[in-house]
Amino acid sequence: MLKVWSRKNSSNVQKVMWAIGELGLAYERIDLGLEFGGNDTPAYLAMNPTGLVPTLIDGDFILWESNSIVRYLANRYGQGTLEPADPKTRALANQWMDWQMSTFLPAFWDVFHGLVRPSPEKRNHAAIAEAKAKAVALAKIFDAELAHHAYVGGDAFSMGDIPMGIRIYRFRQRIPDRPALPHMERCYAAIEKRPAYHEHVGGIPLT
Repeated sequence: MLKVWSRKNSSNVQKVMWAIGELGLAYERIDLGLEFGGNDTPAYLAMNPTGLVPTLIDGDFILWESNSIVRYLANRYGQGTLEPADPKTRALANQWMDWQMSTFLPAFWDVFHGLVRPSPEKRNHAAIAEAKAKAVALAKIFDAELAHHAYVGGDAFSMGDIPMGIRIYRFRQRIPDRPALPHMERCYAAIEKRPAYHEHVGGIPLT
C-alpha cells in the first residue's frame, strides 16, 4: 500500500492524490504540514530533506517532488493510460507538466498567495494586478494549444492534465474576471467530471 505524507488542501499534494485516484491504487494518507505540523521532525526530514509535502513511500522506495511522483506513478502503474504509450504524446504531457511548474505557477503565485495569505488591508494590489495580467497572458497560450486537441497531451486524458488541471482550478477561482478562454474551459469541463478529480481536488475547499 502506498503511503503519502501530506495535507489534502495543498495543490502539490492534490496532484499526487488525483493520480492515485485515477489509477485506483490503495493508499494511506498521513496529515502533515502547516496546521498539522510534523514536517520539521528528524524522522520526516530523513525521508524528505526539504521538509515539504508530499512525500510518497511505495514499499522501500521514497520519493518527493509532486510532478516526479505523478510521473513515477503513471510509469509504474499506468503505462498506456495515465502515461501515454506514444512517445510524442508522452513528451507533450511532460512538456506541459514542466511548463506549469516553471512558467505558469511563478506568474500566478502573487495572485494566489496575495489574495489568500494576507489580510485584505495588507494585500499588495499592484502586485496582484500585475500577476493576474501575466497569468491571463499565459492562459491564452494554453488555450490556443488546446484548440488542436482535447487534452494537454492529445485526445486522451493523461498525467499531463493533472498538474495543469490543478492550476486551471485555482486560476478560474482567483481570476473570475478573466477573458474568454473557450478551449481551456472545454478541457476543464471534461476534467472536473472525473471522479478522482472531484474527490481529491474540486471537492476540497480552496485555500
